[in-house]
Amino acid sequence: MQISVVIPLLNEEESIKELYDWIAKVMQSNHFLYEILFIDDGSTDNSWEIITAIAKQDSRVKGLRFLQNFGKSQALHAGFRKAKGEVIITMDADLQDNPEEIPELYALIANEGFDLVSGWKKKRYDSLFSKNIPSKLFNWAARRTSGLSLHDFNCGLKAYKNIVVKNIEVSGEMHRYIPVLAKAAGFSKISEKIVQHQARKYGKTKFGAERFINGFLDLITISFVSRFGRRPMHLFGALGVLMFIIGFGFSIYLGIDKLFIHIEGRLITNRPQFYIALTAMLMGIQFFLAGFLGELLVRSKKEEMRYIISEETITDQ
Repeated sequence: MQISVVIPLLNEEESIKELYDWIAKVMQSNHFLYEILFIDDGSTDNSWEIITAIAKQDSRVKGLRFLQNFGKSQALHAGFRKAKGEVIITMDADLQDNPEEIPELYALIANEGFDLVSGWKKKRYDSLFSKNIPSKLFNWAARRTSGLSLHDFNCGLKAYKNIVVKNIEVSGEMHRYIPVLAKAAGFSKISEKIVQHQARKYGKTKFGAERFINGFLDLITISFVSRFGRRPMHLFGALGVLMFIIGFGFSIYLGIDKLFIHIEGRLITNRPQFYIALTAMLMGIQFFLAGFLGELLVRSKKEEMRYIISEETITDQ
């Protein structure tokens, strides 16, 4: 199978059949071997009934249904686990992504050797203040923190090698930063392609104002994971040592002051420097232990991966 098209959706009953017809037309005109995976993220309209009806008519169409709304990231993660194609194409179900882009995206992965190609909606038809400006702000911040020079991290239209989607875990609301997750997993051949963006034809957007806060928090998380996910001691250990040195320094100062300067002075425990020293040293120890435990977890995961790879190699032979 050449292509798996993964489509997460929530209450898109008006557009599903039209999107399916459009994708099927593009696929068949290019003679692709393909499958279409609709991931129903807890829709409350007739979306699932429409998907079921299409799947009965076309065996290349498959559906997954969540009993409640878990979010786009979880829907994509479920689709990635089920996808069998050599190249995975993701797109939204609202008809704002153009299926005519699929052949070129496939060629960039299959022929040019890229691991991931992200769409860039250079010309957008969204609201200026509700989507365009916040999108530009998030993309700027993501470029600065990740080192990836992409213009549109959150574009729904993307293409991946199969091995990429099988080695990343999209959780929370990390779908905005999948290229960053791929880079952190060791896939460095990441590019982008200008794609056509279309105005929403049916319904309304499913993302509210809370996406601004969630996006900012996710950016902090992904920045930390990409920098220190494999070496937590470099962060927590450094902070721990710094805090311990500060606390230890105050302790030496208090001891010298008590023994040689203010011998008849007030009790050490009545001085604010004592509590600063105590707090800093305790925090330093806790930071250091957090880094140490993080290193143990990372090393345990690496050993597990080595075992899996060795087992698969033996099985293949």
